[in-house]
Amino acid sequence: QVQLVESGGGLVQAGDSLRLSCATSGRTFSSYTMGWFRQAPGKEREFVAAASWTGVNTYYADSVKGRFTIARDNAKNTVYLQMNSLTPEDTAVYYCAAPQMRYRDTVKKIDYTYWGQGTQVTVSS
Repeated sequence: QVQLVESGGGLVQAGDSLRLSCATSGRTFSSYTMGWFRQAPGKEREFVAAASWTGVNTYYADSVKGRFTIARDNAKNTVYLQMNSLTPEDTAVYYCAAPQMRYRDTVKKIDYTYWGQGTQVTVSS
């Protein structure tokens, strides 16, 4: 059974940084792309960042490019999202997610089968 557990969310001020973590279990972590998505109140869940199974290839939404960094530690079965220069527009529940298929890079929400429970990030102005 695949499990994803996020941690690291919280309340911060604009300009601050946070690092989210997502610990996984239940399958061979190093064979799968991992992604981060977020959902703000009243909005659709949207793609934030993804890292290929090796971690070499990374992908970002335009809104976070240059501020957020995704990284993974395959030895620890964990993916991270370092978020810098946070703004109130980054306020959302952040989810990590994994696709069903191995060795497939994707940024499409529909391709992600497994989801964590989410962690709240609130940025005050």
